[in-house]
Amino acid sequence: MMTVQASKGATTIDAINLDAPIFATDAFRLNDEQAGIIATARELGQSVFAGRAAAYDREAKFPIENYRDLHRAGLLGIAIPKKHGGLGAGYQTYAIAAAEIGRYCGATALTWNMHVCSTLWSGQLADDLDMDAATRAEHERRRALHYKRIVEDGAIYSQPFSEGGAAAAGGVAFGTEAKPVKGGWLVNGKKIFASLSGHADYYGVLCTEIVEGEKASRRNTLYLALPAKADGVTVVGDWDPLGMRGTVSRTLLFKDVFVPEDAALMPRGVYFQAAMRWPHMFLTLSPTYVGLAQAAYDFTVRYLRGEVRGTPPVKRRMYPTKQIAVAQMQIRLEQVKAIWFQAVTEACANPTKEQVLRAYAAQYSAMEGANEIATLAIRTCGGQAMLKSLPLERIYRDSRCGSLMLPWTAELCLDRIGREALYETGETDD
Repeated sequence: MMTVQASKGATTIDAINLDAPIFATDAFRLNDEQAGIIATARELGQSVFAGRAAAYDREAKFPIENYRDLHRAGLLGIAIPKKHGGLGAGYQTYAIAAAEIGRYCGATALTWNMHVCSTLWSGQLADDLDMDAATRAEHERRRALHYKRIVEDGAIYSQPFSEGGAAAAGGVAFGTEAKPVKGGWLVNGKKIFASLSGHADYYGVLCTEIVEGEKASRRNTLYLALPAKADGVTVVGDWDPLGMRGTVSRTLLFKDVFVPEDAALMPRGVYFQAAMRWPHMFLTLSPTYVGLAQAAYDFTVRYLRGEVRGTPPVKRRMYPTKQIAVAQMQIRLEQVKAIWFQAVTEACANPTKEQVLRAYAAQYSAMEGANEIATLAIRTCGGQAMLKSLPLERIYRDSRCGSLMLPWTAELCLDRIGREALYETGETDD
């Protein structure tokens, strides 16, 4: 039995029997500190977030109450180093904790990822990359400012990425541009599918620094934290999608937004270095979908056992067709978990070709596998399970969105796996 303190007005259970973890501590060789952080995420997800998820989905409303609870639990600073007041969790610990939250509210987990990446990229990733002593000291000073806002004030950071072209997939330079001016930059451009729009305190914008006399280049990508209330920042458009409705991913417009030098989340050139040398940085959208895969399986087992709240206690587990379907779901879930856990455990700078291919395969497996399991859950549980009063239809809709997530969509993963498996660097058919 564990308890969790949540914000006033939360849907809480004073004492609950926690679900078994997605990744058992002993079986997956997690230490006690990791297990504690992950258990906090699972408890908060099950006892608080799960009860709010339907309303956020129905109203396409951002889960701001969940963020207050994440801050209270220390989870807004999960990847912030301990010396800056955070929990100091590494990549693997964060990924598993995010999967646990995704199990209970996909929109919260997916948007939390955008927030956490602002600290993970400027923290663990940046520490693994090349900087001279002066640049590293300046980066340390700057990131401490961002971390303090998060730890002390509960500031929320987002990470708008997509622009509607090839930039988010790493093909060309970002169209959003930063022009150097005295004391900082002027930013102009737009981001679409910008999760947390209108709700983040800072937008962690990837943009191209304009260098006079040079063409726009990915090498000149800057990662800047734009204050949401800065002059020239506008949120436009509606948000009424199939799934992940609580992410509120509206369009951001930037018109001559002044951004001071201390807003840099990474020094010049470091984001490009990270994209080349730390590719697992783009795998962090996948934990949400591992959690959704587990959620679809969990629901099916409980439904067939007659244990789902709000439904008659009718057992359906005795039918061979149902048993076979559950077996198929269990096998697919274990396949997803195995390759994904291996990939997030291997995350590092300068991975081998095999590790990069496995990361693509893990992304594809999680994003497609979650929806495959949810689809089988629908067929197995039947029509009553599709009522909006139950979570399965939301799990299905949220899980369908995973394959579309840039920069590693399902299609791009297949393309890169096939090409990179068959060609060595620089090799052609000429």
